[in-house]
Amino acid sequence: MVFNDMFYRKAKAPVGKSLSYFQELKSRIHRRLINELDLGKLDLLESGELARQINYILENLIAEEGVPLNQQEKERLIVEVQHETFGLGPLEPLLSDPDISDILVNNSSNVYIERYGKLERTDVVFRDNNHLLQIIERIVSKVGRRIDESSPYVDARLPDGSRVNAIIPPLAIDGPVLSIRRFGLEPLKMNDLLLFGSIDERMRLILEGAVKTRLNILISGGTGTGKTTLLNVMSEYIPHTERIVTIEDSAELHLKQDHVVRLETRPANIEGKGEVTQRDLVRNALRMRPDRIILGEVRGGEALDMLQAMNTGHDGSLSTIHSNSTRDAMARLETMVLMAGMDLPDRAIKEQVASAIDLVIQLIRYPDGTRRVSRISEITGMEGSTIVMQDVFVFDQRGIDKDGKIVGEFTATGVRPRFAERFKISGISLPQGIFDK
Repeated sequence: MVFNDMFYRKAKAPVGKSLSYFQELKSRIHRRLINELDLGKLDLLESGELARQINYILENLIAEEGVPLNQQEKERLIVEVQHETFGLGPLEPLLSDPDISDILVNNSSNVYIERYGKLERTDVVFRDNNHLLQIIERIVSKVGRRIDESSPYVDARLPDGSRVNAIIPPLAIDGPVLSIRRFGLEPLKMNDLLLFGSIDERMRLILEGAVKTRLNILISGGTGTGKTTLLNVMSEYIPHTERIVTIEDSAELHLKQDHVVRLETRPANIEGKGEVTQRDLVRNALRMRPDRIILGEVRGGEALDMLQAMNTGHDGSLSTIHSNSTRDAMARLETMVLMAGMDLPDRAIKEQVASAIDLVIQLIRYPDGTRRVSRISEITGMEGSTIVMQDVFVFDQRGIDKDGKIVGEFTATGVRPRFAERFKISGISLPQGIFDK
């Protein structure tokens, strides 16, 4: 439930009251509200009626406390108690701000956000570390996961698809740590990437054609560069007639097609049993008659199963990988294949990679906060024991202007890629000279 939070945002601290006093008052009223509410009937009430009843109860509780509050303090108190009862407490105002892309809680009194690619500290505080831990437990319990001393870190997600990672003591020394990677209420589309300057029109045509002609695509980049966002955007070009199976550690992809099967890994239970890994799900997905397999991120032994799937008729597959360059992505992929525990010769691994992957897209987050596709590279095969790659498009950075903004442009390398012929056979026409410098 979303409540009006404008009073929460306006004041950095309650007027005329210390922050600790206000927190104690809020905690008391919150406990009394829980005792007053009939929690079993909450789901039966419409949101408007529920909000009216809660406001009525809170007004009475505040009056019974006998604390003199002005109108602004009272309204802020009501909003915060509502957040504590039905939402994520102090995080609710941050979650309702569409401009915030990351929420980073280092401890109960140290909260940062990322806005427009830049980090900034907020005035948000929790009552104490136990309060923060309660919010974390509320998040992870909703997706059937747990966090405690025996399992002190967890990946989860919010109802809107935002990615959540939490880690608590004894691993986190200074108290519970919570990281939320947010995705917009309205998923970005390719036109948005054009508007933001993340790609240009020529690159858009290439990415669209690559998906439609069923090239196997690997999206590479560092943390927070927009890999999952680009994967989501590119998926809109997959025909609605195809059966898609997605595999993720924590479900984040939001595909618009009708025929989508979403699979999610499962951690081990408290006895250390029942774990289901991405590799298990990839192997199972091959028995589910998929037209395409989308692996949210390849990070371990599942790389071998993914490559084998791409080499055995499941073309058109997409995945992401953490890497600093397209060449590094190939090296990481080879290392991950070895993590599968198979004693394969180095050349055999390289041949698997070279024959399976058609296109590697590199993303970079620049110092000014912008995210761009910095390189689109095609894998053309093997020369000796080396995987051969050629850049098709690159972002040529020229410098930085007086405002600290990156200056540069997208350029073609002049190389005509091999997949251009595949586009032609599939009936996809490209503008004349699209690959010219």
